[in-house]
Amino acid sequence: MNHFVYLIGSLKDSKIKTYVGYTTNLKKRLALHNSGKGAKSTRGRTWHLLYYKKYNYKKKAMSEEYFLKKNKKKRRDIKSRFLSTNQL
Repeated sequence: MNHFVYLIGSLKDSKIKTYVGYTTNLKKRLALHNSGKGAKSTRGRTWHLLYYKKYNYKKKAMSEEYFLKKNKKKRRDIKSRFLSTNQL
């Protein structure tokens, strides 16, 4: 089974909010966030996938999710790379 760690972003009032999560079904999870049924902190926004990485083992994916949640510098780097090529 595939396991994904993902970073989504949303632009509101000229500020970008990001959220890091873990899932086994990336498309379904993003749809849940955008429908208001995802994590409580993601409700009421339109989310765009900024980054994801696939893992074969749940333990490794969960470890990476924890690392990405705590590492603000890496999150900023991903966000700025995305903004330089796209717009939210």
